[in-house]
Amino acid sequence: MTETKKKDGESLQTRIVIADDHTIFRDGLRSLLEAEPQFIVVGESGDGAAAVSAVVQLRPDILLLDLNMPGLHGLDVLKQLSTLTTPVRSILLTAEIQRPQIVKALLLGASGLIMKDTSPQLLFKAIRTVMSGQYWIGRESVKDVIQTLRDLAFSVGNEQRKNKFGLTARELEIVSALTAGETNKDIARRLSVSEETVKHHLSNIFNKVGVSQRLELALFALKHNLIDSQPQQTKEKILPICALD
Repeated sequence: MTETKKKDGESLQTRIVIADDHTIFRDGLRSLLEAEPQFIVVGESGDGAAAVSAVVQLRPDILLLDLNMPGLHGLDVLKQLSTLTTPVRSILLTAEIQRPQIVKALLLGASGLIMKDTSPQLLFKAIRTVMSGQYWIGRESVKDVIQTLRDLAFSVGNEQRKNKFGLTARELEIVSALTAGETNKDIARRLSVSEETVKHHLSNIFNKVGVSQRLELALFALKHNLIDSQPQQTKEKILPICALD
C-alpha cells in the first residue's frame, strides 16, 4: 500500500484509493484521475487485504476496486468493508462480470460498476455520480440486475414477510411492479391511476424504507422479501436509476 501526501485544498477534493494488482494499470489510472483537480489519489493497493487496510487507514471517499483481486477477491473485500463503520463508496473495476456477481456486489454495498474499457470521461462522471449518493451501473448491467433480481425474488416462493416497513398493500404492489422493470407510466396504466399518483406513492415508499433511488429500492425489496413471488406480466425493461423517473 502506498500513500500520497496531502495537497493544499485536499478537503475539497474526492479522496480515492485504487485497488488493482497491475502496477501499470494503477499508475495510468492515477495519472488520469489526478489530471482532474477534483480528484486526488491518496493510496494504492495490489491485493484485497491491503485494499481493506487502505480504506481503514486512509478513509477515502471512493474505493476503485478490481473485482479479481489476489488474496482476497473483490466481493470478499466488499463483504469485509460492510462490517466496518468506515464510510466509503466502492466502485468495482472489471474486464468482465457475471450477472449474479453484479447483484451480489450491490447487495454487499458496492455503489457502482465500471468496465475497464470505459472512457476516462465516463469514469469521472461515474465517480461524481456515486459521490452524489447515486448508483452507477452501465445500461446493459442494469438490465442484467433487473433480470437477476426477478429470478431471485421469484425463487423465494410465498415465504411470509416478517416486516412490511409500514408499506400499504398498494405500495407493496408498486414495489413489485417497479422491481419487475415497469415504468411509472406502466404502473399508472395497470392500476388505473395517474403518473403523479404513482410518483406520490414512490415518494412515500422511499421515505418509509429510507432509500432515494429505484435501484436502491429494488435491492432493499430483495433483501427484505418484499417482492411478489409471481412475475409481473410485463415486457422486460431497463430500470431507471434516477430518483423519481
